[in-house]
Amino acid sequence: MRKLTKEQKRDIRAIAAKRDEDIDFSDAPAVVDWSGAQIGKFYRPTKKPLRCVLIPTSSHGSKQMAAVTRPKRTGFCGKL
Repeated sequence: MRKLTKEQKRDIRAIAAKRDEDIDFSDAPAVVDWSGAQIGKFYRPTKKPLRCVLIPTSSHGSKQMAAVTRPKRTGFCGKL
C-alpha cells in the first residue's frame, strides 16, 4: 500500500475530528433489513503459488504429482 500524501492525512484528521452528529448521512440511508445479505459474495481468496513435484511410484511405472507447499508436504494434487 502506498503512503498517504500530506493532503490525505490532513483530510483524515479533519474527518476524525468531527462528531457523528455533524456528518451528513442523508445521501446514504442506514440499512436496517439485512435479511437478503450474503456472506462472502464478492470475496476472492488470494492466489498462492503451488509447486508440484513428480514422484515415481510402484512397479507399473505410473507417476503421481505430490503437492509441496511451504512449509510442509500436503498430499497428492493429481494423477498423470
